[in-house]
Amino acid sequence: MREHLKSIFCFVLLTLSLLFTCASVHAQSVQFLPEIDTYLKLNPNVRVYFQAKDDREGGDSLQATLGPSIQFYLKPLVRLKNITAFDLDDAKQRPLILEIGYRYITAPNAPSENRLLVAATSNFPMKAAFLITDRNRTDLDWKGGVFSWRYRNKLTLERTFAIYSYHLIPYVAAEPFYESQYGKWSTTSLYTGCQLPVGKHVQFNPYYEHDNNTGKKKNYQVDSIGLGLDLFFSIGKE
Repeated sequence: MREHLKSIFCFVLLTLSLLFTCASVHAQSVQFLPEIDTYLKLNPNVRVYFQAKDDREGGDSLQATLGPSIQFYLKPLVRLKNITAFDLDDAKQRPLILEIGYRYITAPNAPSENRLLVAATSNFPMKAAFLITDRNRTDLDWKGGVFSWRYRNKLTLERTFAIYSYHLIPYVAAEPFYESQYGKWSTTSLYTGCQLPVGKHVQFNPYYEHDNNTGKKKNYQVDSIGLGLDLFFSIGKE
């Protein structure tokens, strides 16, 4: 058991070291983006969650975002259940998830922003136990009396690997943003990270993010290191 824990600890340190190395290659100043998502499953088909995080999504300045969402999803598929058996996020077992949510966004020296989001996420089981997730999301924003919107499509590829009896889930993802205020695809975000389940309710998500922004400036690049904490609970029996 001690050797097992040492192996996991060494892997986490190696993952974080690689993330920081990649970020330092691309940028002199790297932002740290903490995030906490708390999920509560109300019944087999409905889940709510509350999100609190720092982000730079869509080329925005560093900002704090928080708010609730509600998700509705279809019955799980056997193939999806098999390849995501060690992932605490049981929404990945569902072929389709629909979401509506609200976010309150604040940033230094800027008016607060109110956001309504709607999203549809599809999960596709692939050969060799790979999972592809395709999230289509629209953000409706009101900031300082001005309305804007944006569409974003995040495509994620992941696979579960085992280190002895422990299972971890590395992934890569890409997410382009279409911004109404610029009238074009103005940002592309690239991610690489690893989800680390701990027990039955806690999952960590360290990741590296690289953004190419062409909205305000020509190919303005931003690099960030993120650390997400996902907490999963349910009402009644699983």
